[in-house]
Amino acid sequence: MTITQLQYVLAVAEHQNFTKASEHCFVTQPTLSMQIQKLEDQLDILIFDRSKKPIELTEVGKKIVEQAKNIVNESERIHDIIDQEKGYIGGEFKLGVIPTVMPTLLPMFLKTFIAKYPKVQLKIREHTTEEIIKLISDGHLDAALAATPLEHDSIKERVLYYEPFVAYIPENHRLRDKKTIASEDLDINDMLLLEDGHCFKESVLHICGASRRKENNNFNLASGSFETLIKLSDEGLGMTLLPYLHSKELMNMEEENLKQFSDPKPAREVSLIYHKSELKMQIIEALQSVISGIVRGAIAFEDVKIVSPLN
Repeated sequence: MTITQLQYVLAVAEHQNFTKASEHCFVTQPTLSMQIQKLEDQLDILIFDRSKKPIELTEVGKKIVEQAKNIVNESERIHDIIDQEKGYIGGEFKLGVIPTVMPTLLPMFLKTFIAKYPKVQLKIREHTTEEIIKLISDGHLDAALAATPLEHDSIKERVLYYEPFVAYIPENHRLRDKKTIASEDLDINDMLLLEDGHCFKESVLHICGASRRKENNNFNLASGSFETLIKLSDEGLGMTLLPYLHSKELMNMEEENLKQFSDPKPAREVSLIYHKSELKMQIIEALQSVISGIVRGAIAFEDVKIVSPLN
């Protein structure tokens, strides 16, 4: 039994197809099939039921795959030990970022991080929280920037900052003249929301104390863009909530529509999350150091109340 054979097994288990798995592993399909067959012969069991389309794991195959994940992760830890011993911070690092954090946080720290750690090859992708949890659990992401707490058994969290929510209230709105607003002032049926799949939407629902809204007879909208929500709000179609860092990028005219919450301000917790196996910790710690140092000067609020992104 070899680590390579186990990596091939994991690839087939993920893609449920020998050809796709071989492409993922950069080997020919006959080579991959032969190595898996050799492993099955050695163990005297079948890992895959090849009669099914797509290919499925046998019952014993499911148990083997779970153990194979642990073995492959532990083998990769050896490289981490060597890198840490040498003080080396470099190599490929796959980072996921949720959509409501990507446009504001990434420009703040990326240039500084690249300059400080030029040997790290960051591969950054935007994903929803649900996608991020699965990708980290399956070993396809090294870490991610997401709203927490997630309370997931296989994932560890390092808090980076607390970001307050800010209300965007247009002219002629019933809350326009208030100096500050409270959660009790909000009406979910007057709120423009991000589309399903965004944890920010779930947090807004939580602030409003609502699980759903009544149907609007004229239109029903859920957008994936804060910019769209702001423009619709300016047209008098409702109000919306924004993350604090996003509100700092608005034009002067739009800034007049911003209202702060009274203390304690509802806020989201943004963390660097990673697998409990703690691989590539030297890069994770470098990311934490750079991001925390930069954001600390941008968000000065202390009296906040954390809103969970969970349903």
